Amino acid sequence: MIAVLDYDAGNIKSVEKALQSLGAQVLVTRDREEILKADHIILPGVGAFGDAMKKLETYGLIPVIREVVDKGIPFLGICLGLQLLFDESEEAPGVKGLGILPGKIVRFSENNGLKIPQIGWNRLSFPRKGRLFEGIDESFILS
Repeated sequence: MIAVLDYDAGNIKSVEKALQSLGAQVLVTRDREEILKADHIILPGVGAFGDAMKKLETYGLIPVIREVVDKGIPFLGICLGLQLLFDESEEAPGVKGLGILPGKIVRFSENNGLKIPQIGWNRLSFPRKGRLFEGIDESFILS
């Protein structure tokens, strides 16, 4: 079973439906015991770093996230959910992240010619082949 963490800051329904379309058993939850019973955990996310960390704290999810990571239960952060795994973010000075991954989330430099925010398709390359990337064309580009 895959637990999708519900902390009012994510694209939960999209993640849930995508997993169900792949035949996965999915539970959207913030219940500690249900999370600890899961085979895999997903932390989705849309929104602001500081607000999301506050929600994780409000729902008591910070200790259980650390516990499942310490136990080695496969854990995936998506979008903001991935950013929250780091120590901190420039987006919310003074707000501590989960600190599971060392580092700081920094804003893209506006001097590199990239459009910010960058929304679109890019070239994909997979240095290590794996099941996750089976059937994905590496050469697709749409700008």
